[in-house]
Amino acid sequence: MANLPFIKMHGLGNDYVYIDCFDEDTAALIAHADIPALARRISDRHTGVGSDGLVLMLPDNEADARMRIFNADGSEAQMCGNAIRCVGKYLYESYLCRKKQMTIATQAGIRELALQVTDGLVKNVKVNMGIPVITAEAPILDTLPQTFTQVNMGNPHAVFFSEYELSSEQLHRLGRPIATHPHFSEGTNVEFACVRNRSEIDLRVWERGSGETQACGTGACAAAAAAIRLGYTGRDVTVHLPGGELRIQWAGDNEPIFMNGTATIVYRGEYYL
Repeated sequence: MANLPFIKMHGLGNDYVYIDCFDEDTAALIAHADIPALARRISDRHTGVGSDGLVLMLPDNEADARMRIFNADGSEAQMCGNAIRCVGKYLYESYLCRKKQMTIATQAGIRELALQVTDGLVKNVKVNMGIPVITAEAPILDTLPQTFTQVNMGNPHAVFFSEYELSSEQLHRLGRPIATHPHFSEGTNVEFACVRNRSEIDLRVWERGSGETQACGTGACAAAAAAIRLGYTGRDVTVHLPGGELRIQWAGDNEPIFMNGTATIVYRGEYYL
C-alpha cells in the first residue's frame, strides 16, 4: 500500500489538500493516480481528510511553479485565489522557491504573487488576479432570483447584490440551482453580496463543484469588480467572508485586480492510496 504525503492548508477557511509534486516519489504516485477520483475520496469530510478539494503543486517551465485545482466533486477548476496564496506560502517556507516575488502557472494563466515575509514566515500574499471580464447585468432567467452580473476571473462567476446578507438556508436553496443553471454552459460560481458602505461588502459564496465555502478569492475579486463597476463602492474594497477578510484593489477597466490575504498551513500527513 502506497502512502501519499500531503499538506493541509487553508485561506480564510477555504481548505484544500495539497500535494507536493516537486518530490519525485510523490510525483510518481500522482502520475499513476486517477486524480478526479482521488480528489473525491480525499476531500470527503467523513471518510477522507476533508477539504474543499485537492491541489497539485508542480514544477513548470515558464513559471516558478504550477498548480492544478480539483474540486471536491473531482471536476478541475481553472483558478483559486485562496489556494494560490497557500501555494506561495508553502513554496517559500519549504525552500522550494525563496522569492518574495514569484509566478504561479494556472489553467487561467500565470499569476504574480508578492509575499510579505516576517522572520522567515509568509504573513500575507498579494496576488495579481488578472483583468476581470464583466458582462453587463443580465435579466432574470427562469428560476434565478434577480438580475446578476457575470464576471470572469479566469473562472466564471455570477454576482447577485441584495440589501441583506443571505442565511445559510437561503444560500443552499439558491446556490446549486444557479451554479448548474443551463444559462451557464460550464456551470458557475455564485456570489451573494451585500454592500455595507463605500469600502466594505459582505459576501457568501457557492463554489462550482464544492458547494458553500468559507471564502473564495476569485469570488471576492468578482464581487468587488462588480460593485466597483456598478458604482456601489470605491476602488479599494474589504470583502467580509465567513472565514475572514480579503482586501481587493482595482484601478479600473483594462487593469488587473489585486487580492491581499493570509494563508495558513494546518498540518502534514500521509494518505493511504
